[in-house]
Amino acid sequence: MTAAEFQKISHTIPGNAGIYKYYDEAGTLLYVGKAKSLRKRVSSYFVKNHDNYKTRKLVEHIHHIEFTIVDSEQDAFLLENSLIKQFRPKYNINLKDDKTYPYIVIKHESFPRVFFTRNVIKDGSDYLGPFTSVGRVREILDVIKYNIPLRTCNLNLSEENIRKGKFKVCLEYHLGNCKGPCEGLQTQEDYREGLQQVKNVLKGNLTPVVNLFKEQMMDHVARMEFEKAEIMRKKIESLETYSAKSTIVNTRMGNVDVFSILSEGNHAYVNYLRILNGTIADTKTVTLEKQLEESDEEVLAYAIAYLREVFKSINTEIVVPFPLEYPESNITITVPKGGDKKKLLELSEKNVNYFKDELYRKKILHLEGKSDMERKQVLYQLQADLELPALPEHIECFDNSNFQGSYPVAACVVFKDGVASKKDYRHFNIKTVEGINDFASMKEIVFRRYNRLLAEGQPLPQLVIIDGGKGQLGSAMESIRELNLIGSMTVVGLAKNEEEIFFPGDSQSIKLPYNSESLKLIRRVRDEVHRFGITFHRQKRSKGTFKNELESIKGIGENTATQLLKTFRSVAKVKLLSEEDLAKEVGAAKAKLIWNHFHHANG
Repeated sequence: MTAAEFQKISHTIPGNAGIYKYYDEAGTLLYVGKAKSLRKRVSSYFVKNHDNYKTRKLVEHIHHIEFTIVDSEQDAFLLENSLIKQFRPKYNINLKDDKTYPYIVIKHESFPRVFFTRNVIKDGSDYLGPFTSVGRVREILDVIKYNIPLRTCNLNLSEENIRKGKFKVCLEYHLGNCKGPCEGLQTQEDYREGLQQVKNVLKGNLTPVVNLFKEQMMDHVARMEFEKAEIMRKKIESLETYSAKSTIVNTRMGNVDVFSILSEGNHAYVNYLRILNGTIADTKTVTLEKQLEESDEEVLAYAIAYLREVFKSINTEIVVPFPLEYPESNITITVPKGGDKKKLLELSEKNVNYFKDELYRKKILHLEGKSDMERKQVLYQLQADLELPALPEHIECFDNSNFQGSYPVAACVVFKDGVASKKDYRHFNIKTVEGINDFASMKEIVFRRYNRLLAEGQPLPQLVIIDGGKGQLGSAMESIRELNLIGSMTVVGLAKNEEEIFFPGDSQSIKLPYNSESLKLIRRVRDEVHRFGITFHRQKRSKGTFKNELESIKGIGENTATQLLKTFRSVAKVKLLSEEDLAKEVGAAKAKLIWNHFHHANG
């Protein structure tokens, strides 16, 4: 869209607060932005020359513009964040954080168990977290196990089963780690009291737990039960030791979120410290790619919204290094000049600098930073470790990708002389496979790749890595046999979790030394195929799911879909609503259409 073309429509743009969406000629969403005044903000893209190359390219590709008016700047902020997170438009900030975080779950069952998990299931259980460190989760669980007797068995402790005497206490009971609810030796009420103490520990609120244990210790002393009193004293001591090991800033500070940012070129790094009851409960640093001319204020505001949602923060005070427009009305923004909050900010800044330096250190460990001779040495080592017949100067790696049974795609990355050859990368839309079938998809893409290389007279790789283990390796080998390429190159499978390497026909895998240069190279190749595949997959999804989730429902238009996203922030939350809740928002008729669409499998 040229400036002249824009002038013809500029008068139709509302002056209200809202969000705007830029699309290219193919209908692909390019960019989502928010504005206090849509007319002023959108006009700024077309009435001035932009120094930033990416901004100029964005403007050149804009074909049409869509707007959504909202009631307030806060609504615009929330809707913008929701759309960016869901559709990842090409020119918006890209936050790199694909990690699955650990939780502690209090299971929804009779006499609930408490344990570590990474899978959040909508089954009525309480999921506490997420946490940034598995080590910290295990430490907390150890503290809970030592101090609060809870069951760890998988028995179905229904009232009927307990009444019929189906179970007998186990060793955990005799060790004092469980009070024997399986034999009816512990009431539901007493067990719930223990769970409340667990929640206090997880929130870092140890004072009520310690006070309760002190009361129980004194009761035992009064009854001259000195052995039991000694057990309670040791529990109090362990909790106080655990508390002392945490980084306590000031117990009077309460609950605060602390953020700092470090910008470097097109990248920004944001650190988050979560403070609960004056103690640092978690710390997390993320990387963001700046696609346009975003200021540090814009990038930090986006990262804050993302991280607070991920970690389910309800803290009402945010500490930052500079004044920030953060439109949630109940949030206080603090830029400290001194005191404990200033020390916390400095600690956050120290963490973000360390994170950036560590990323750089890891990057230079990759083969791109090595000399030709050093790269050759790694390749010779890989040849020896895998007993390859030829030096693997040309390596190719394949991976499949799909999203909840939709948009199956695949990727191939190429490494030459130990470094990525990005001009040779290829991605594939699956053409011959119906539905989701990773094995058949792998067979298809391997056949297409090497049939093409043979037809064009291109050189074949010495080593081919199939990301996925034995099953996908077998499927790939079917294509290799059909193309009469057995013996022309070595093909191996790489198990996704254990980093085990499989050769065709071998029942046993091999494991390379964890810190060996050979395995580092294989990890680098695998990580690159994941990155390349996920990037392509997101592009596919952004083209498909923008019209697929809500707007694809017959009878539901864009305005209704946007209204639901604005209110509930994500499609996932819309799916969980009852038909009655939906009706309150969009009326009974549309609510019925939406509810039936998401719940048709349940009748």
